[in-house]
Amino acid sequence: MVTLLCIAVLQTEAPTYAKNVASVLNRSCVPCHRPGESAPFSLTPYAEAKKWSSMIALATKRRSMPPWSAIPGHGNFEGARVLSPTEIRLLELWHQTGAKPGNLAAAPKPPRFTKGWQLGEPDLVLSMPEAVDVPAEGPDQLRNIVIPSGLLQDRTVGALEFRPGNARVVHHALVFLDNSGAARRLDAADPGVGYLSFGGPGFFPSGSLGGWAPGGTTKWLPDGVGRYFQKGSDVVLQVHYHPTGRPERDQSKIGIYFSRKPVTQLVGGISVENWQIAIPAGDSNYLRTSSYTLPRETTLLSITPHMHLLGKEMRARAILPDGTRRPLVWVKPWNFRWQETYIYKPSLRLPAGTRLEVESWHDNSAKNLNNPFSPPRPVVYGEGSNDEMSLCIFEITTDRIEDLLFTIHDNGVQNRVMERIRLLAKPKG
Repeated sequence: MVTLLCIAVLQTEAPTYAKNVASVLNRSCVPCHRPGESAPFSLTPYAEAKKWSSMIALATKRRSMPPWSAIPGHGNFEGARVLSPTEIRLLELWHQTGAKPGNLAAAPKPPRFTKGWQLGEPDLVLSMPEAVDVPAEGPDQLRNIVIPSGLLQDRTVGALEFRPGNARVVHHALVFLDNSGAARRLDAADPGVGYLSFGGPGFFPSGSLGGWAPGGTTKWLPDGVGRYFQKGSDVVLQVHYHPTGRPERDQSKIGIYFSRKPVTQLVGGISVENWQIAIPAGDSNYLRTSSYTLPRETTLLSITPHMHLLGKEMRARAILPDGTRRPLVWVKPWNFRWQETYIYKPSLRLPAGTRLEVESWHDNSAKNLNNPFSPPRPVVYGEGSNDEMSLCIFEITTDRIEDLLFTIHDNGVQNRVMERIRLLAKPKG
């Protein structure tokens, strides 16, 4: 409907905020660009939107806003922040014709946002034990906060909600589980609150509870599907902080909702990765490939591409046993500072024998403004942000617990966890 209105406006009359622009901004921009949220300025009411009309037109034309790096047509995802070419032209034309208000009394109202817990009071609320001070300027931080869960019995999780203590400075957050004590050791070695790492949390997680990005909504997993939460595990909250130009302080918290019904399908993860990385200095199009063949029928829930500062683009596809090629995601250009977990809509059912293929391109030339070295130097695989990775994580489920055990990459941590899952997942009488 919005696109049809845009086309009509472009053909007949100059657009106005009330009739054409407000609906586009409300849907794609206001969830972040509103008072108290992470964006640096608000786009509501009209007077604020008019003030920023030039930047709106430029940023949307460049497709740097709304922030969304997945190319349309290569996977269908929930919450895709994508404007159509007609909508982009509409915003440009609105600015060029004076950003006129139109009949503001008839303008669509901004969306209403829930102030409390979106799903009601959580079963378990975990807060950061200390506040994090973020300096006014300097590089972004990925700070990992270790929070003892205090969980006395194994549970499954049906939903997670992250609530930023200071939305102005919080870029996004991921929630990992650790039952090995590795995160505590990393925390002890870092004098600050929690510990810093870029990319992953610096250890191999025993599980994950999900994540949050500005504008995101809290949703239950489908009935019968849950995430495993082993008793005694630490929760590792990784928060991406972006300086705002003034000193900020944050003390965020998470709400955990346990599964309401017996869980018969568990969420697991597959990592498709290439460790053989050695990028010559000056190479602007270094390619790495990796693949994994699904041994059982599998449902893909989400996909998380991951590279570091030299990342250029990443593409993933599924090759079905009959040779059919199904695109899974194509992230271009790669943005290290805005990494996404893309949730499929609907989830993808793939037969046994499907091969997951991942390609990543890296730019180690002087033209890459994100290159940490000047002049460029050879870069190899590693966890540090100045190293490089080619990793794609697929969140999956299967009809039977046994199939999940067989499908997930074989490693000691997963096997020990999954044996406990087998018992936990049995429906109680």
